[in-house]
Amino acid sequence: MYNMKFLFIETFFQGSHRLFAEGLAACSSHEIDILSMPGENWRWRMLGAAMHMADTVPSLEKYDGLIVSDLFNLTDFKALVNQPCPPVMVYFHENQITYPQPPGDKGAFQLGIINITTALAADQIVFNSRFHRDAFLKAIPDFLIRGRDFRPDDPTQKIRKKSEVLYPGITLNAKRVVNAHQREEPPLIVWNHRWGYDKNCELFFEAIETLEARGLDFRLALMGENFGKIPHVFPKARQRLKSKILQYGYVPERQAYEQWLQKGAIVISTANQENFGMSVVEAMIMGCIPLLPNRLAYPEILPEAYHEHFLYRHRWDLIDKLSALLIGDGRRCQTLGNQLAGEMRSFLWPAAVVGYDRVLEKLVNQ
Repeated sequence: MYNMKFLFIETFFQGSHRLFAEGLAACSSHEIDILSMPGENWRWRMLGAAMHMADTVPSLEKYDGLIVSDLFNLTDFKALVNQPCPPVMVYFHENQITYPQPPGDKGAFQLGIINITTALAADQIVFNSRFHRDAFLKAIPDFLIRGRDFRPDDPTQKIRKKSEVLYPGITLNAKRVVNAHQREEPPLIVWNHRWGYDKNCELFFEAIETLEARGLDFRLALMGENFGKIPHVFPKARQRLKSKILQYGYVPERQAYEQWLQKGAIVISTANQENFGMSVVEAMIMGCIPLLPNRLAYPEILPEAYHEHFLYRHRWDLIDKLSALLIGDGRRCQTLGNQLAGEMRSFLWPAAVVGYDRVLEKLVNQ
């Protein structure tokens, strides 16, 4: 297969979107240029970025294909760009149909329509998990019923036929992965998720405060990005748990972030919404023991042999499993965590990129 050239248009160049685009471009056997916009104003990116990109995109003649992500209106772009458009692959990190919207959000319907029309306009669609693909396709018919009249025929089969699932590659310093196990004492509990309402941080701090009330010893690293109003539980916890907190706030420097993961013993997710869980996978590769809800994409991502130990069913199951790690089962679970870290290295980009190169070649040659 000859070396091909792709243009990756990423209008939200931040967080997992940026890591994915940069990782794919760095590791693919094909040449991938990135055309990006800053990772802010995400709603406006979905509504208006296609107009900007249609006016500023370079000549598409030199590209074999395009790559875009879900925060982009592909139909507008194709209609407005004044040049022939090569085949397009859309990568769905998230979608606005199944994403839990704030109460009273009247703009969510339009954003969901953009996701559907973008999928229909794409030549190839890739979802970041089976859970995400299935949830999105299942939700489309009921979502479209909200239209008052002239509803389209159900487009789910059209979308399904050109869809695949490929987990996003993980970018970590190879040397640091090999030397990951530099644990703190007492155990360091890591929160490295976005500070958003959909991550259910209230449950996380409820579990932490229950352990503190029981007299268990631990420390906290509270990381993760924040794109809006900080949930009130974070500043409250900062005051109540200040003697336990070693890191409070987003760590933008990648090397420093990875060093915190090296020190971590346990990573916890309490998310109400998660289509993959890149931050959790990063922590697991670095040797952190995961405690994850037995739902969303987590049962799919975590190898089945570890479900009994590291998936929890409800609040008290989380508290019991976390207590056991801090009281007496730590050594045995750390052995399992070390084994898991080795297995999760299959998510690193050098291994993951093989699937992406295959799909990109299929995109051009179909």
